[in-house]
Amino acid sequence: MPKMTTEHAKDSKKAFRAFFKSLKSFRFVIILSLVFAAASGVLSLFSPSILGNMTNSAVSSIAETGHLDFEPIKIAAIQLGVIYAIIAILTYLENYLLARTTLFYTERLRTEIITKISKLPISYFDKVPFGDTLSILNNDVDVLWNALSEGFAQIITNLTTIIGCLVMMFIISPLLALVAIVVVPLSTFAVAKIAKRAQKHFVAQRKVLGELNSHVEEDYSGQIIIKSNSHEQKSFANFQAANEKLYTDSWKAQFLGSLAFPLVHMFTNIGYVAICILGGNMVLSGALLIGSIQAFIQYLSRFNQPLSNLSEIVATVQLTLAASERVFNFLALPEEAPDPEPSKTVKNIKGAIEFHDVCFSYDKKNPIIKHFSAKIEPGAQVAIVGPTGAGKTTIINLLMRFYDPDSGYITIDGVPTSEMKRSDVRALFGMVLQDTWLFSGSVKDNLKYGRKSAKLSEIRTATKATGIDHLIESMKDGYNATISEDSDNISAGEKQLLTIARAMVENPPMMILDEATSNVDTRAEQKIQDAFEKLTRGRTSFVIAHRLSTIRSADLILVMKDGNIVEQGNHDTLLKQNGFYAELYNSQFADTEA
Repeated sequence: MPKMTTEHAKDSKKAFRAFFKSLKSFRFVIILSLVFAAASGVLSLFSPSILGNMTNSAVSSIAETGHLDFEPIKIAAIQLGVIYAIIAILTYLENYLLARTTLFYTERLRTEIITKISKLPISYFDKVPFGDTLSILNNDVDVLWNALSEGFAQIITNLTTIIGCLVMMFIISPLLALVAIVVVPLSTFAVAKIAKRAQKHFVAQRKVLGELNSHVEEDYSGQIIIKSNSHEQKSFANFQAANEKLYTDSWKAQFLGSLAFPLVHMFTNIGYVAICILGGNMVLSGALLIGSIQAFIQYLSRFNQPLSNLSEIVATVQLTLAASERVFNFLALPEEAPDPEPSKTVKNIKGAIEFHDVCFSYDKKNPIIKHFSAKIEPGAQVAIVGPTGAGKTTIINLLMRFYDPDSGYITIDGVPTSEMKRSDVRALFGMVLQDTWLFSGSVKDNLKYGRKSAKLSEIRTATKATGIDHLIESMKDGYNATISEDSDNISAGEKQLLTIARAMVENPPMMILDEATSNVDTRAEQKIQDAFEKLTRGRTSFVIAHRLSTIRSADLILVMKDGNIVEQGNHDTLLKQNGFYAELYNSQFADTEA
C-alpha cells in the first residue's frame, strides 16, 4: 500500500478551540496565574505617574522656596518600593503556577498521544511514516508547551499594559494620546497582513519537518541496504531535497514572522518624533508640566513596548497554530471500531478455523482477497504459499483481526471473530514474523514478553529447543545480558531464533509463522523446524513460507494466486496434480540444483 502523510487542517479556529478545550481541567490555575500577570501589569502603571509627580514636586519646591524638599520624594520612593515588591511576588506566583501547569499539561498530552497510538488501526501504521508521528509527539507538543508557559502570560501582560498606558496618556493629555495612537492602526494592519502570509509557511514547515524525520529514521535503520546497493548519493540527494524544502519554508516563515518587529518599530519612532515636537511646545506654553511630559513619555515607551512584544510573538502564534492543528487532528483520528458488547469467547479451544466467502481490499477499490473459503481442522498445520502479492500475509492480518473483511466472516471453533474482542482473538495466537522485533532490555525479559509469569526453567526449555541456549549462556551475564536498542549486538539469525523461542515461551493455543526461517542458515533452519514440530504438535498452526521445502510435512497446503485459493491438499497430492504448486516447487528445486 502506498504511504501517505497525515492530513493538515486549514481551520485555525477549530484547532485553537480544541487546544483550549484540552486545558479545561487546568483553567482555574491558568486564570489565576493570568490574574497575577494582569495585576502586576496594572501595578506597574503607577510608577511613571509617581516618578512624574516626584519631578513636578522637585521643580515646584525649588521654584517656590529655592531649595529641594525631600519629604515628598521620600514618600514617593517608599510607594515605588512597595509597588515593585508586590510586582515581584505576583510575577513569581504567576511563573510558578504556569510552570507547574505546563508540565502537567504536556505530560498528559503526551500520554494521550501514546494512548491514541495504541488505539489506532493497523492501517494507520501501514500508511503514515514513523517520523511524522514522532514529530507530533516531540516537536509539536514542545511548541504547545512554549505557548502555554510563556505566550499566554505575555499576551495578558502586554494587553494590560497597552490598555492601562492608553488610559493614563489620555488622562495626562488627550491631544498627545491621539497623536501617539494614530500609528497603531497602521502597524496593526501591517502585522495582520504579514501574519496571514506567514501562517501557510509555518504549516508547511511542520509538515516537512515530519517528512524529514521519517527520511532520517529510514536511512539510519537501512544503512546496510543503502551501502550494499551503493545508494548513498541518491539517499543523500533525497535528504538534501527535503532539507532544502525545510530551509526554504523555515526561512520564509521566519522572515515574514520577524518582519513585524521592524515595521512596528518604524511606526513607533515616527510617533516619538511627533510627541517630542508637540509636547515641547505644550511645556513652553505652560499647558503641561515637565513631570507630566516625563510621565507621558514613559507611558508611551511602555505602550509601544507591548506592541513590539506582540509583533514579536506573531511568529510564535503562527507556529502554535500549525502545531495545534497537527496534534489535535492526530488525536481526532478514527480509532479501531469498538469491540462488540457483549462479546463472545472461545472456551476449551480446539483450533477449528473456517473462512466463509471472505472478500477484502485495503483501499476498497482493488480486491486482494476474493471469495476466500477454507476449512481448517483442529490441530492441523496449514501452509500458505504463493507468489508475492497473492494475499498470503493478508490472510494472517484478517485472522488476527488487524483488519476486518469487507464481506464474509471467519470463525474459530464456530465463533465468528467479529463477535469476539480483538484482544481475545489475538491471545489465541503466537506470532513469529520475518521482521524481528526485540526491545532494549535483558534476554530474559525479551523472552518473557508474551508471558510475564514464565519461569526460568520454561525459558531454558524453549531456548534449548531452538538451539539458542548456547549463545545465551556464552554471554557475560547469560539470561540477564542486555540486548541493545537496535539489537545490533546479535546477528539477524540469532534475533530470529530469540523471537521463535519467545513464541515457544508464550505457549499459545495456535501459532502463526510468517517467513519465520527466512533470516537463518540451513542448519539453523533445520533446528527451527524440529523445534516447531514439537511446538505445533496438536495445535492449529499457519505457516507462510517462500521456501517450499520447509512445509512439505504440512497437513494442508493452501496455494494462493491473485487472492484466490487455486489448489489445496498435502505436498504429495499437489505434486501429483502437476499444477501451480508443482510449478512453484519445481522452479525452486531447479534454482537449488543450479
